[in-house]
Amino acid sequence: MRSQTTSHSGSTGRATAAQTVRDPAFENVGAWPPTLTQAIPPAEVAAAAAARAGLREAEIATAAYYRAEQRCFAPGNELADWLAAEREVDRL
Repeated sequence: MRSQTTSHSGSTGRATAAQTVRDPAFENVGAWPPTLTQAIPPAEVAAAAAARAGLREAEIATAAYYRAEQRCFAPGNELADWLAAEREVDRL
């Protein structure tokens, strides 16, 4: 941690707790192990979450397709197929 000390006239040159100013930019610098927010930049976290969401939707669409295929693609049950596929994918 990096800190600054302020000096006042007549002081002994030593910093007291009241005179020490902490610089938050230097908090946790070099700390080990790094926290998750230090280890992975926010843009990469967002990109990974978006990729997982896209993969989940593709898996649901595939499962819903196979459900519709089993009932010979009879119309009127698309929503039920999708919701059942969501439950199936979320169980995996």
